[in-house]
Amino acid sequence: MVTGAASGLGKADAWRLAEEGATVILTDIDPEGAALAEEIAEATGQPTRFFNHDVSDEARWTEIMAAIVDEFGGLDVLVNNAGIAIIASPEETTLEQFRLTNSVMSEGVFLGCRAAIPAMRLRGGGSIINMSSVASHLGYPVYFAYTAAKGAVRSMTKSLAVHCQMQGYNIRCNSVHAGAIDTPMVRSSFKALGLEPPDPDEHDPANPVGVGRPEDVANLVLYLASDESRFMNGAELMLDNALTVQ
Repeated sequence: MVTGAASGLGKADAWRLAEEGATVILTDIDPEGAALAEEIAEATGQPTRFFNHDVSDEARWTEIMAAIVDEFGGLDVLVNNAGIAIIASPEETTLEQFRLTNSVMSEGVFLGCRAAIPAMRLRGGGSIINMSSVASHLGYPVYFAYTAAKGAVRSMTKSLAVHCQMQGYNIRCNSVHAGAIDTPMVRSSFKALGLEPPDPDEHDPANPVGVGRPEDVANLVLYLASDESRFMNGAELMLDNALTVQ
């Protein structure tokens, strides 16, 4: 199951997982996700499903997970990817903006993790992949609410990994911390700040870190979803071309 799968990183994740043989459940508030699910199924031959899904809606999580359990007998992988980014500094951020951002990326991840545990236990275990960000490690004042939410995701991931291990659930939980990736959300953010979106195919000596491709993240998600990452648990995986170590 991939949330926020209609575009950007979620779209790339859904494609990559299906290409490797997964049955993929795509969810999003964007109805375009339905057409994408059909396109992926036709191209890969893998079954797909699409659910209209506001990740901050507790009841909707219950409904979707029940449908997955009913049809597939449980869940193997959850990619908590859905997100929004509002540009506003600590002084400019309104309470409504802060609550909206955190309802999607903090509460939404909490609800997803909680809903996934019983569904994964039915399958003997699973892998939860939470999309955090380098913003949880660095100071980005113009994305104040976003950084707060991603910091919560970072912390929840560790607590969930330890909890599931202590309970013997065989459920792993890791977080992905990407830098700037060439997605519609990142491009629109650059433009809103009056900046030219970088091109992942061009090297800029003034900005050697550059920008990644959605496929870069999807390949890491694939690894975390697979049994090859069986000993990777509670980890923060940085995908930022050394940005956070400079």
